[in-house]
Amino acid sequence: MTRFEIGAEDFLLDGQPVRILSGALHYFRIHPDQWRDRITRARELGLNTIETYIPWNAHSPARGKFRTDGILDLGRFLDEVAAQGMQAIVRPGPYICAEWTGGGLPGWLFTAGAGVRRHEPTYLAAIAEYYEAVARIVVPRQVDRGGPVVLVQVENEYGAYGDDKEYLRALVELLRGSGITTPLTTIDQPEPWMLENGSLPDLHKTGSFGSRVTDRLATLRAHQSTGPLMCAEFWDGWFDSWGLHHHTTDPAASARELDHLLAEGASVNLYMLCGGTNFGFTNGANDKGTYVPIVTSYDYDAPLDEAGRPTAKYWAFREVLSRYTDVPESTAPAHTPAPAFSVPLTTVAPLWDVLDLLGPEHLHDHLPTVDELGRFDGFALYRALDDVPAGVLDLAEVRDRAQVFVDREPVAVLGRDLGEHRAVVPRGGRLQVLVEDQGRVNYGPRIGEPKGLIGPARLDAAAGAGVDLDRWAVQPLDLDDVTALTARVRDAAPVDGRLVAGPSFAHATFDTPDPDSDHFLDTTGWGKGVVWVNGFCLGRHWSRAPQRTLFVPAPILRAEGNDILVLVLDTAAPHVAFVEDLALGHTEE
Repeated sequence: MTRFEIGAEDFLLDGQPVRILSGALHYFRIHPDQWRDRITRARELGLNTIETYIPWNAHSPARGKFRTDGILDLGRFLDEVAAQGMQAIVRPGPYICAEWTGGGLPGWLFTAGAGVRRHEPTYLAAIAEYYEAVARIVVPRQVDRGGPVVLVQVENEYGAYGDDKEYLRALVELLRGSGITTPLTTIDQPEPWMLENGSLPDLHKTGSFGSRVTDRLATLRAHQSTGPLMCAEFWDGWFDSWGLHHHTTDPAASARELDHLLAEGASVNLYMLCGGTNFGFTNGANDKGTYVPIVTSYDYDAPLDEAGRPTAKYWAFREVLSRYTDVPESTAPAHTPAPAFSVPLTTVAPLWDVLDLLGPEHLHDHLPTVDELGRFDGFALYRALDDVPAGVLDLAEVRDRAQVFVDREPVAVLGRDLGEHRAVVPRGGRLQVLVEDQGRVNYGPRIGEPKGLIGPARLDAAAGAGVDLDRWAVQPLDLDDVTALTARVRDAAPVDGRLVAGPSFAHATFDTPDPDSDHFLDTTGWGKGVVWVNGFCLGRHWSRAPQRTLFVPAPILRAEGNDILVLVLDTAAPHVAFVEDLALGHTEE
């Protein structure tokens, strides 16, 4: 039986010192048919380990479910790691942050009244169910059973959030009780108070940082006198948010920091090796006083770009790693341009004409959140059951973007990021509000908050007394399977060659000269919306900076007859364009 242990100075594999050289790959951000390629690039970089989070909310969209199909097939991913002779680090949370919607915590958790990241019975009971589901995949793939998994992490940067030691002990007991036998670790930024708050004496502490390596390793050592030093998140880039610039870091500077880290004898996990994509509605958001959603691309300026291709940072890191380990010959293909072509959007259907395909309405005698209706991402259409007079609509809060209509004509857009919650209703009539959850907060005290419109809602009439709006019909838009929707829109009215007005769904078909290559969909000229190709949701686009392309993985394409469906929220140019490369936006320079 193979044994992996934490020794006095080193990690030990069957008693022999080993250094972990790891890279982060999130299987849930990469098409499963491309996992093998990304793992190969990791091995050829000189790495011996792959690290991944597990997103609880993606696997368990409802309590009692644990999906492992498609992009969520964690077992297949770990088997791909093992097939290339590499080890694995698994980080199941339950909280993962990861710039992932809700930090990985399911929305249904909080409708059940669970506490957040603390020793609370409802929360811990749900975690126990989750860990048991994870264990069915991870336990038989642990190193002592012939598998690749050598470490499992408890929680995630908990010291920045809380100091509930009873909570951490309960997580350890649940993991051990589920059959996890590998060493357990914690991770925190190397600040004394975070390291103290975020761990337990019997858990191995690791750090998260990307600069000032010597100082931060010294701080880590001061709080852990024995055992191997490890930077379990070596930040080699950063994530992007809508309305800001595309973040980049200098490859040479990052390589120097990596060299310093390895020269100190430390183990490392590159965060990220390849960031991938926030497909669908999976991006998170930050809220430190202002709500800021994360973009669709999770390129992260990582050594492998969003499409998995080596960057200058990859080659700089490879040169550094070659000083400390044997580096295999590279088989990475040459970087060639993707197919570039354009096709027209051919048909369009107003949102109002396809609502019958998007799920039922729910009637309420109060203004409900979408969480009350069991929907935890995407869009919801609110409809006041009573006609309203002209005046000012006043809501307690909008989470996160609301388009206001009277008799289906647009009258206002309210954005949470600007603190907007009032709209002028210029005339009386039927009030409807289309609300977009732009990503659940993934870090800080607003984790777990419900989405949608937050009441009370009032209409202060232009003439006479105001009215409280208590009677609502709410329709969460079911966009999980767009097969029937695509067929309806394909047969809808033709696009007349001008800008496509929203809210609507537009359709086109396209052939490609190279279905074996990744494509890059150019969103220049489009406003805000969502795109599907052959039923696969690429994610959101927005004319707000920085991102200008959507990544289209080759495995979802076919040579002829590809369907593209676009949810147009405001306006879109009447064509679909594909370009030769990623366009992730302007930088600070």
